[in-house]
Amino acid sequence: MRKSFGPLAGFFAAAFVALFLSGCGYNDLQRQDEQIKAAWSEVINQYQRRADLVPNLVNTVKGYAAQEQTIFIQVAEARANVGSIKATPELINDPVAFAKFQAAQAQLQSALSRLLLVAENYPQLKSDAVFRDLTAQLEGTENRITVARNRYIKAVQEYNVTVRSFPTNLTAMIFKMDVKPNFTVENEKTISVPPTVDFGKSPTPPATSPAPAPKN
Repeated sequence: MRKSFGPLAGFFAAAFVALFLSGCGYNDLQRQDEQIKAAWSEVINQYQRRADLVPNLVNTVKGYAAQEQTIFIQVAEARANVGSIKATPELINDPVAFAKFQAAQAQLQSALSRLLLVAENYPQLKSDAVFRDLTAQLEGTENRITVARNRYIKAVQEYNVTVRSFPTNLTAMIFKMDVKPNFTVENEKTISVPPTVDFGKSPTPPATSPAPAPKN
């Protein structure tokens, strides 16, 4: 009489597969991939928060500086460019699409920085309560963007090292888990942080040398 080893064999096979995947870093790859997705979601949330501030900020500036059409057009075009790129979860697996997304966000940040600099020429605008509140929100959002980007950068760096390292690189090849694109800028601080504009203080006049004493 033959004994059936079907269920028992299936159990040992499943256990072997589990141990194999664990030993080859599969679980680590999955955990790090989830960390990247969470970090990316926060980056998108903060970028969207910045984009949502743009219309009110531009309209407030227009109320005092309607003639500054060039900068308004630049901001509108930059925001439209950002909106034309769908920030889907799949985007972080496409280096070309990721680079376009990064360039569009940098363009918007640069346009907003120029808009703030234009505001320096309009004292009444600088004292407007709505404008001051919006610029404070923008500054806070830019800071949160920097934090979110840094978390994403670190998460991707950790994942990419795991994907390239032995023996997890073999596991990554089997499950088609490739390295992911990351934010790359020559000067991360300059790109991510807008210029500090203090609307509460007047420029300090240059120091003057004392006049020479009259000769007798």
